[in-house]
Amino acid sequence: MYLNKVVKHIVILILVINFSCNKSKEPLKIDKKVDYLNYSKNILDYRITPKDSIDKSGLMFSDQGAWFAYGFPNSISSYGGFSGPFLMTQQNGIWSSPSLAKLQLKNVEWKAIETNSFNSHLEQTFKSKNIELKQELVFSSGHTAIIRSTITNKSNSNIKIEYQWGNQGLLTKNLTLSSTKNRLKITSSKSTATGYLLFPNETVISSSKTTYTTVPTTLELKPNEFKELIVSQTFIFPEYSWEQEKKEVLKSNFELVLKARKLEKEEQLAHLISNQKKQFIAKKYSEALAKSILTLQNNWRIPAGELKFEGLFPSYHYKWFNGFWSWDSWKHAVGLSYFNIELAKNQIRAMFDFQSEDGFVVDCIYRDTNIEPHNYRDTKPPLSAWAVVKIFEKDNNLKFVKELYPKLKKYHYWWYNKRDHDKDGLCEYGSTDGTLIAAKWESGMDNAIRFDDSIILKNEEGAYSLNQESVDLNAYLYAEKLYLAQLAEAIQKNEDVEVYKNEAEILKTRIQNQFYDTKDGWFYDTNLEGNKFIKGEGSEGWIPLWANVVSKKQAETVKNLIMDPKKFFTKVPFQTMSADHPKFNPLKGYWRGPNWLDQAYFGVKGLRNYNFNTEADLATVKILEGAEGILGKGKSIRENYHPITGEGLNAQNFSWSAAHIIMLLTD
Repeated sequence: MYLNKVVKHIVILILVINFSCNKSKEPLKIDKKVDYLNYSKNILDYRITPKDSIDKSGLMFSDQGAWFAYGFPNSISSYGGFSGPFLMTQQNGIWSSPSLAKLQLKNVEWKAIETNSFNSHLEQTFKSKNIELKQELVFSSGHTAIIRSTITNKSNSNIKIEYQWGNQGLLTKNLTLSSTKNRLKITSSKSTATGYLLFPNETVISSSKTTYTTVPTTLELKPNEFKELIVSQTFIFPEYSWEQEKKEVLKSNFELVLKARKLEKEEQLAHLISNQKKQFIAKKYSEALAKSILTLQNNWRIPAGELKFEGLFPSYHYKWFNGFWSWDSWKHAVGLSYFNIELAKNQIRAMFDFQSEDGFVVDCIYRDTNIEPHNYRDTKPPLSAWAVVKIFEKDNNLKFVKELYPKLKKYHYWWYNKRDHDKDGLCEYGSTDGTLIAAKWESGMDNAIRFDDSIILKNEEGAYSLNQESVDLNAYLYAEKLYLAQLAEAIQKNEDVEVYKNEAEILKTRIQNQFYDTKDGWFYDTNLEGNKFIKGEGSEGWIPLWANVVSKKQAETVKNLIMDPKKFFTKVPFQTMSADHPKFNPLKGYWRGPNWLDQAYFGVKGLRNYNFNTEADLATVKILEGAEGILGKGKSIRENYHPITGEGLNAQNFSWSAAHIIMLLTD
């Protein structure tokens, strides 16, 4: 289990080099006086002892893109192991066991428990009168977590301690246990992934199909003497080699793995916190950044099954979000670009891996299509070129731009080929299967009031449009033209640069003239003819400001409305529709009232684009301090928020919310 001193130094050097390669082009100057990792201490509450396989009453810790996660036992009576693991390797995520590797010390009465979590690892300490048991869990890879249990004699006398491992039964009939010597194997009828638990060499295991125990072992400790016990838990898909992973586990050193993981997280946090806007430099905002990184980390998954590149779930905590979505992916990538460039790039690659010949990018993709099929019924709003530019700004990697540019270009013009019903140069949301619901999904704002009376129209076989031209869609396309021009210029596609700029200039005039209501001072969707507004002030009305496509006068009127407390400047500002609208309903509305942080960010960034920086700063503070759980420790970042009360709504541990918190504080 241990490396010699020379190999230790080589390994740690390699780890440092590898982690450094994930950062931006600029060398990072870490302030040695700052303990950046401490910003993440107990930032999320992982206490849960699962009662059944689908218990979602608590949060879970994961790292390195693993498809499994852990929690802390929520009482002394559940001592001896970490909760779980929670397996995202099968179904829509299940708990395997209350504690799959529970270490039992005979005749010890525990008096206290202390738990601490960091972005790098989990640790828990159990104390009795004479004995202390400290357990630490760290992910060594995307397949394996290693647990170190340290038993210390705190008395003044020699003590004999009898210990053994076991589980508290499995929480699902779909898993089966089998054992050989010091190894436990876990197979599943619902997944191709296999689990392996490796115990110390002297361990002897006795198991049935659902339970196991190890033969009790006795050790004697002198006063202040301690004994370390190492157990590894691996859950690995067949496209990876268990034999190779086992070799890595057996030669690993827990202390080196832990140090490497701490270094990695310290650098990520330092990189992000050092990029904070000056007006938001404060401990509470640095902690919010630490929570945001951890939210993204807990949703990170390595390639498996249908997914050929790593990326992020929207939320592991909600059973229908165990896949990658295109719109989410573009936003995740921008947030990730501030501290993990390679993961940001792979999140983009994951979606374009499913690009069709005509340029279409699928809405969402999954590891296992037996659980959920990929959604080819629609795509999502075009923000991919924005994401690639934001990545390029961090590392100036022309190779990545050259790789993605033709795909981005093809996707951009797909909109004009398949979603411009009247061929007037303005696009509509739509679907591939002709259904109205999929066309609404394509907007990303599923049930927004602007679609209440929409009708679906056929463009051609496999291509349908709504009977309305959407202001946000065309503003996104305007921004994409300028982002594509920027990328084309970087790789010297000069003939393309002029085309994009000319197209953008024409589109700019169309947006300013067709979608802006001079009477209301707001941007609305219109009918196909462009002579009738689809009224109802929603967040789509400030997307043109984010795209920087409006006149200063138009920006001024929109600014005045979104800063109105009766409309959008609520406790959590810039929600999806005006608070004074009769259909405003945050609790049951989804996109009819809640605050989604992506839309709130677009509003703030839109203000900054027109130098309304005082208003942008005020809105940023209100968003971060009004939304429940963004600041402070314990609660997770939510899918959306009640704009009047600040209550967190819907899914917990939501990735794009975390990504936009990063943008609000740094961009």
